[in-house]
Amino acid sequence: MRLQVALDVLDVGSALALARQVAGEVDILELGTPLVKSAGISAVTAVKAAHPDKLVFADLKTADAGELEATLAFEAGADLVTVMGAADDDTVRGAVAAGRKYGKEVVADMISVTEGRVARIREVAKLGVSFVEIHAGLDEQARPGYSIDTLLADGREAGVAFSIAGGVKAATIGLVKDAGAAVAVVGGGIYNAPDPAAAARELRRLTA
Repeated sequence: MRLQVALDVLDVGSALALARQVAGEVDILELGTPLVKSAGISAVTAVKAAHPDKLVFADLKTADAGELEATLAFEAGADLVTVMGAADDDTVRGAVAAGRKYGKEVVADMISVTEGRVARIREVAKLGVSFVEIHAGLDEQARPGYSIDTLLADGREAGVAFSIAGGVKAATIGLVKDAGAAVAVVGGGIYNAPDPAAAARELRRLTA
């Protein structure tokens, strides 16, 4: 299972500083949507230039113009981009077409898809994405009664390649691995830690 860190900061300098601390312990450096919106697509170029040996994930959450937006990210240096799993099928297909052109990967982000999520996961998987991110956003995680177990159950049931994002930390990453996830996405469990490098190192140990 690969380990992905979400660089959920708002400027390139902070993203580069965090990436420097944790890059040695993770496989994928994700530029969170707020970072891309705040700093622009050039943030992707900056992180890739600083860490050419790492996969750089541009979390665009594309909802329309899939081929165009994916192309912008791939030309900026991204290795993976997200398209919304709730988007029109042609939007997903467009992003996948750009991925094939550039030899890169497209991930379908299932954030906000709750009803019929397993069925939609299977549908978008057939459209050619590399894997599906079963994702609970910050607002969903803040609701009383939220549990990562729902995400894990959907991943097991769907039977396709998936990642998990939303409450992944040292206490839960073993469950993510046991569920068969291809990627564990960790945000606050790393960047909110007193020592992000040590937190990433411990998470890496737990995925071994």
